[in-house]
Amino acid sequence: MTVPTLTLNNGVTMPQLGFGVFQVPDDETTAAVAAALQTGYRSIDTAAIYGNERGVGRAIAESGIARDELFVTSKAWNAEQGYDATLRAYDASLEKLGLDALDLYLIHWPELGDGDYAGTWRGLEALYAQGRVRAIGVSNFEPVHLARILETGSVVPAVNQVELHPAFQNRAVIAADAAAGVATEAWSPLAQGAVLQDAAITEIAARHGRTPAQVVLRWHLQEGRVAIPKSVTPSRIAENFDVFGFDLDDAELAAIDALDRDGRTGPHPHEFHG
Repeated sequence: MTVPTLTLNNGVTMPQLGFGVFQVPDDETTAAVAAALQTGYRSIDTAAIYGNERGVGRAIAESGIARDELFVTSKAWNAEQGYDATLRAYDASLEKLGLDALDLYLIHWPELGDGDYAGTWRGLEALYAQGRVRAIGVSNFEPVHLARILETGSVVPAVNQVELHPAFQNRAVIAADAAAGVATEAWSPLAQGAVLQDAAITEIAARHGRTPAQVVLRWHLQEGRVAIPKSVTPSRIAENFDVFGFDLDDAELAAIDALDRDGRTGPHPHEFHG
């Protein structure tokens, strides 16, 4: 199965369905990513703070898959913000991953206060200008944070990766991203399972002979987002990938849209200082 792609604002194509490794220990990451690659995933999302970039790199090296068939994302952590620190952080991530370049590099959080995400963005712009990364973007950026990057930077972020799922649809962020030509990517696309018992979702799943998780991921894809579900269980990894043989109709999409509520599972970007 070929995963559909989104064309980012710089012309780079990104798979709409990727595999996330948040909270996966490094010694379990290699097996999880290997299972994902064997299943058919070609986009892998990691981050420096996850502590598992080496595990991702091992799986990639052992997979035998050509590098140009893969889309690898990592992120600069809050303690690595600022122009010079970002350049060092990027080199460290490449070394751990065993790669010459990333497909996408993100600022992990805006980190207000002592953080310097504007300086970090200048570092990402330098890496991009040097051809060392194919696309650059942000993560957990609220509209006000995105506006600052748009005002002070010279490159529009290609992606904004944020918490987004049926219980927390982050509509103000989606609107700001769309207005700027930024693709929205959903982390925790299944709300860590919190939405999978919602009646609207279970009814749609039964109607299609699918699982609730497959219905939610299909919803993300049909609404034009990138989604990066995470699992370490091979059967669940395969289940989350099997979302291309059916379509939700307009009424079903609307029923899931109507589930929006204050269902945030992670920290608020205005309050988080990691």
